[in-house]
Amino acid sequence: MPFLDHVLQVPTYGWKDADGNLVKPTKREIFKEFFKRLNIFKDKRNWLPFFSWFKVACLIPFFILFLIYHFSWWTVLAAFLYSMIVMGTHGTIWHHRFATHGAFKFRNGFWRFVTQNLTINVIPEEIYVISHHVHHAKSDKPGDPYNAQAGFLYCFLADVNHQPIAKDLTENSYNRVKLLMRHTGVTANSYAQYKKWGSYVNPSHAVWSWILNWAFWYAMFYLIGGHALACTLFGAAGFWAVGVRTFNYEGHAKGEDKQREGIDFNEKDKSINQLWPGIVAGEWHNNHHLYPKSARSGFKPYQIDLAWCYIKIMHKLGAVSSYRDDKKRFDEHYRLPYLQSKE
Repeated sequence: MPFLDHVLQVPTYGWKDADGNLVKPTKREIFKEFFKRLNIFKDKRNWLPFFSWFKVACLIPFFILFLIYHFSWWTVLAAFLYSMIVMGTHGTIWHHRFATHGAFKFRNGFWRFVTQNLTINVIPEEIYVISHHVHHAKSDKPGDPYNAQAGFLYCFLADVNHQPIAKDLTENSYNRVKLLMRHTGVTANSYAQYKKWGSYVNPSHAVWSWILNWAFWYAMFYLIGGHALACTLFGAAGFWAVGVRTFNYEGHAKGEDKQREGIDFNEKDKSINQLWPGIVAGEWHNNHHLYPKSARSGFKPYQIDLAWCYIKIMHKLGAVSSYRDDKKRFDEHYRLPYLQSKE
């Protein structure tokens, strides 16, 4: 069986039926699977998806404090900028273009560590990276961990129901997981530790990374703007952590055919270029599906790409040693031929 067919933990309701068609579970089935996989008392190997949502839960009190005690025009502006632009752009830079696709390389581990921790730690790399490789291999097909055709909840709760790695990988398959994750700098479990914990990352490493990251950023925000700014930005991170789980549903047009001529050139799946995610996070999703390994996905003049700006600046500073830019290929193979066809 091909590696990407079995690397993810299969949900109870399965990926496809006997005829090979996508299984579209009911809301009841989705929620049942969700709470089953969060149950660390029944199986401690559920710790990583539980930990991911536990961090979100820990951000909720900050959001409440922001609303009750620190709500003002300047904190609202700060929350907007941090959640929509800073967190969004960082997710594109770190989780998407580097950790998953290796679209650029850092000069050394120091700059990789700095970029990894540029924002409040929320999403575990392992859950994002491995499943995203599967997403690209099976985009909008059965087995795609966030297939928009199966509905909003299917995508929104995918980080628990569909994205964790399988708990019964062979040592050879687990070593392939390690190869996909090695460049991220996240310390890997041994195969024996993986069998015990069901994950690539060790709980102790994940917890300490989280504690140190949050402690650093709360202290920094407090020094800049007191508890008001700290609570605001931590609350904003919580808002982003929930909102980002809706992206792939929207980015694949809610499972419908909404691609536009001259804008969305990748017709192999239902991905679309959206103005808002593109501007605030550099996530021009259809372009990305055309050239997933490109460090830039904002190919047209109006397609602002803040993630690319960061990568380019870091390259000029020497922190990024190399990158791949497919804008020229996009122009040659798609944009220019399309314009010529309209003359």
